Amino acid sequence: MMKALVTSTSPRAAGTATGQAREARRDSTALLRAGVLAFGGPIGPTTLHAHHAVQIVTTSTPVIMVDASGIRHQGTYVIVPADAPHRITTGAECGTAIYLDPETIAGAAADLRAHTYGWADNAHSLPVDPVAAALADVVADVVRDLQHDGRCGIETERHAAVTEALGLLPALVRNGPVRGADVARKLGISATRLTHLFTEQMGIPLRPYILWLRLHVAVTRVRSGDDLTAAAHAAGFADSAQLARTCRRTFGLPESALSRQAEWDLGDES
Repeated sequence: MMKALVTSTSPRAAGTATGQAREARRDSTALLRAGVLAFGGPIGPTTLHAHHAVQIVTTSTPVIMVDASGIRHQGTYVIVPADAPHRITTGAECGTAIYLDPETIAGAAADLRAHTYGWADNAHSLPVDPVAAALADVVADVVRDLQHDGRCGIETERHAAVTEALGLLPALVRNGPVRGADVARKLGISATRLTHLFTEQMGIPLRPYILWLRLHVAVTRVRSGDDLTAAAHAAGFADSAQLARTCRRTFGLPESALSRQAEWDLGDES
């Protein structure tokens, strides 16, 4: 099963010396959890685009984002709200790009922060070094801060229905489209009750969790050697074209981003 959000670092990451982490971050790294996709490495210029995920960019040197109105947002910590057209005109040699589902606690808090204080607001930035820190550490710090901002945490003790749902979902996803009502029916619980429990205890609603689980399966299969078509089918997508549309709509990225050469952290799948 997928962990909903990154909230702590692994012993391996915690024990990494700063110098070693700094060297590793010069190369591409990637992390995927339910509700979170992150890339570490160079941040380059882009054309104007938009995506449903809230994007947080932390960099070693200031980046410049330009929105659809031509307004410049400059800083080492920039939040792009959900569905907001933007382009990067000045990138950075090293940084982190974090994509958060806007329906998660952290994603909703980040979106609100960007709309309230502006995209580049130094007063509400994080004391994080995107160069020295390991990618999982940076993501954990960002998510933890935003969850606190949202005045809501994730329950650690799961309801039996949530645990059963997590066990059922991987196989259901591989068989095609999955509806929350169908999952609830298998568990003998109402769809409304399951949705409430799942959102409260996982930090992300059931419907987007299922989508992120599909992306997780697709990445896992690609890393195992499947081509994008086979990976898309294994993840319950109709074809690679549907996977491509999902990647562009959610992250503003081509599906090839899921197969990019990088050191991937896919979390604990057990």
